[in-house]
Formats: sequence, structure tokens, C-alpha cells
Amino acid sequence: MNLFLYLDRDSPVHRLDPRTKLFLMLGSFAVAVCFFEPVPLLVLLGVLLVYGAVGRALGNLRRIWLLLLSIAAVSIVSWSLFAGGSTPLVWRTTREGLVYGVGAAVKIVAMIVSGLVFLSTTKTEEIVLGLIRLRVPFRAAFAFSLAIRMVPTIIGTAVTVTEAQRSRGLDTERGGPVARLRAYIPLLAPIFLHTLRNTDQLAKALESRGFGARRQRTSLLEIGFRARDATALSVGAAVLGGFAAARFLL
Repeated sequence: MNLFLYLDRDSPVHRLDPRTKLFLMLGSFAVAVCFFEPVPLLVLLGVLLVYGAVGRALGNLRRIWLLLLSIAAVSIVSWSLFAGGSTPLVWRTTREGLVYGVGAAVKIVAMIVSGLVFLSTTKTEEIVLGLIRLRVPFRAAFAFSLAIRMVPTIIGTAVTVTEAQRSRGLDTERGGPVARLRAYIPLLAPIFLHTLRNTDQLAKALESRGFGARRQRTSLLEIGFRARDATALSVGAAVLGGFAAARFLL
């Protein structure tokens, strides 16, 4: 089971400089934050889906579609009930609250899709090197890369511990939702201890290799801005300008 999001494909997005993809992702975040109406946010989501299709990264959406659906449903229901408004619909829901809830759901989904496309088309090593070229301190860039690597590792540990306990007779499917949740509580201790052990081993491995001993570091990867990066940034700037005009001028 592949727990990492990166997809090793040959696509135009994969060939972009990691800094270009980072700027495009941050631009999409800025657009998502500036809008609250569903229509422009749906347009943004459509643009991101096209961007992901060009990068052949939409396959990862199948892995998190249930999470996206759950987030959207919770957002719509919560805002519909508690946002308030002057046009009542059913019970405590209002038209204004429903519209705001749909917009908030699309906003969150769009930002997740943008980050998903970035992680699906960019290697962790490329992300670190791109951050270093942007003058981010190496320790901070390395810590960010560790965070990306540790999430799949912890998930893999949880899966391994769960399967091991199931082979010993633990039944996690019996009863209702509360009973199933309680069945997973005893698994937290071994998962937590295993994660601490891995973290301690990683720290010792870094110290044994002289982590941080030299300020100047070399890299096996080579990155640089090319014509395709200028084209991608130009298209991204044009799209960002269109959304900015729609937000502040119309």
C-alpha cells in the first residue's frame, strides 16, 4: 500500500520548478481566502481540477474523496444551522446560511485539492531544495520535509499495529460507532510508543551523520527556472488577476 501522495508521472506540471508550483499553490490559497460566494469558488475549483488533470494527479482524489465529502457536508450543515440570515428555509436553516455554507465547503475543498496537486507532482527533496533556494533556513526546510514524511509513516504504523491486533483476535467491527471507537483506544499506546522509538532513532541517525555541521550543503538535484516556468507563472498571474478584478472591481 502506497502511503505517499507523490505520483511519479511524466507531465508538464511535474517538470515545473518546485518554486513555481509553490507560488501557484499559494496564489490559489489567496484566491480561495478572498471569496465567500460559491460561484467564483466553483470556478477556482474547476481551474484547479484542470491543473491537476494536466499534472495527472487526480488519481489521488480517489483516496480522499470520502474525506472531502465529509468536510463539505459538515461545513454546509453547520453554516446552514448557525450562520443566520433573513430568509428562512427549513427549521433553523436560512438561505444566506446555506449559500455561505456551500461557499465555505467549496473553499476548503479547493484548498485541499490545490495542496494535493502540489504534493502529488513534487518530490519531497524538490520541495526542500526549492525552499532553500527561497532563502528558507535549511533546518526549517528539513523539518518541513520530515513532517511530510512522518505522516505516511505514522499512518503505516497505525495500519500495521491494527492488523497485528486483529490477527490476535481484536474485533474492531462489532457494535455501533461508539463501540468501534472504543476498540481502537487500546491501539493508541503501541502506536504512540512506536512513533517515539522511530523519532529517537531518527535523531540518533541525524547526529551520527553530522547534521548541521556544515552551513554550505550540496544537492544531488538541480532545479532552475526555465521558459515553461515563466509561462506557468504568467498564466497563473493572469488567472489571479482575473479573480482579483472580479473580487474588487465588479
